[in-house]
Amino acid sequence: MNKISQLFLVSLMSGATTLGAYKIFFDSNAPFSFDKKPLTTVASTSYNRNVGLSSSVLDFTEAAEKTVHSVVHVKNVSRRTVSNPMLEYFYGYQGGQSQEQVGTGSGVIISEDGYIVTNNHVIKDASEIEITLNNKKSYKAKLIGTDSKMDIALLKIETTEKLPYTAFGDSDNVKVGEWVLAVGNPYNLTSTVTAGIISAKARNLGENGIQSFIQTDAAVNPGNSGGALVDTKGNLVGINTMISSTTGSYVGYSFAVPSNVTRKIVEDIMEYGNVQRGILGVEGGELNAMASKELGVSQTEGFYINRVTKNSGAEKSGLQKGDIIIKLDNQNISTFADLSGYINTKRPNDNVVVTYLRDGKSKSATVTLSKNEFFSTEFKGIELENIEAADKKKFKLDYGVKIKAINNENLAQYASELKGNIILSIDNVKATNIESVSQLLSKKDEGQSIRIEMVNKSGEIIRIII
Repeated sequence: MNKISQLFLVSLMSGATTLGAYKIFFDSNAPFSFDKKPLTTVASTSYNRNVGLSSSVLDFTEAAEKTVHSVVHVKNVSRRTVSNPMLEYFYGYQGGQSQEQVGTGSGVIISEDGYIVTNNHVIKDASEIEITLNNKKSYKAKLIGTDSKMDIALLKIETTEKLPYTAFGDSDNVKVGEWVLAVGNPYNLTSTVTAGIISAKARNLGENGIQSFIQTDAAVNPGNSGGALVDTKGNLVGINTMISSTTGSYVGYSFAVPSNVTRKIVEDIMEYGNVQRGILGVEGGELNAMASKELGVSQTEGFYINRVTKNSGAEKSGLQKGDIIIKLDNQNISTFADLSGYINTKRPNDNVVVTYLRDGKSKSATVTLSKNEFFSTEFKGIELENIEAADKKKFKLDYGVKIKAINNENLAQYASELKGNIILSIDNVKATNIESVSQLLSKKDEGQSIRIEMVNKSGEIIRIII
């Protein structure tokens, strides 16, 4: 009997040991479970975010439905006269044959009474503009105004109907990684919707550093120009403008003019008939590791002021050479594109709070923006200013900067010949306007020679090296 009791007790102990080991090592809730999640996993829901492409997480249908009806097809008809050299040679025929050229793109209705935004290059040189809505109705459009620098144009169609339109969103608040839709008419395929994410903001693609694009990987092709870039709520955050491609077709990068810049241009055209540009009044360049090392500063992000324009708002507010701008109002400034992109949303006499570093200490100043027409720059004793409408008409130009005064003693004897001339290029870089020229010259030393191509007062092209 004792042996039976002992066997029973041993069996009972073995069973308990086995059950205990199972609970310790194999139960998913046990502290030493092999199925236990790693300790680095954060369980708190406040740190977890759903990531995925399931319909419960992401749905583009509402944004697409709202946008396709407000995106239009833009047809640009232009005419040019083509001469026949054979007829001219043998028969003295001096006439020419008129040929019609047709270009197409997209546009976005921004008001129920028929105002439409598109790219300037979509309607450039058009003698006739035709708009086709998503419901196939067509209208003749009137060109209200353009901004060639930012590649934006405003059109208007007349209709008694209330048109569907897309409301402006706040492009300053879009975030890298945020989903967006590109809506347009690529290759004449109407109402095409593609999806992607914001790849970068304040992307600078030009040598003059004026543009500040939103970059996205949403597929954009020829014909998408002027179309809408919208967020998942259907709000307009950009106007699709260009692609970066060696083939001419989409290869992964596309760019849009931010909606805040577009809205400001449209409002200016409506209110003033032209674009009102405000100027901060500083020249310089963006910082990086190499530039910071050369300048002897520890800061590697921001805009380094190399020169403050006389009588500008920046000078009146106490900004100095050597200051590093790191913020405008609530917008962080890391690059020149950040700075120019934000200033492009402002007008003359607007106030901007500038946060800057001086001797390692953070300071701030309120700067009243100057008017672009009064902005001038000086290099090597040559003072330059933007050309006026009369100059453009006289010399048949749409770009260039004018020599306002000669303060260089070595050039004093040539002052009468040079004053009033219009500079077309500097070191083979197109002198678009004072802003682009200032940015170009800020990278050059006073002792470095430069090659200038200009038009003199007689309309002759001359080239000099100074």
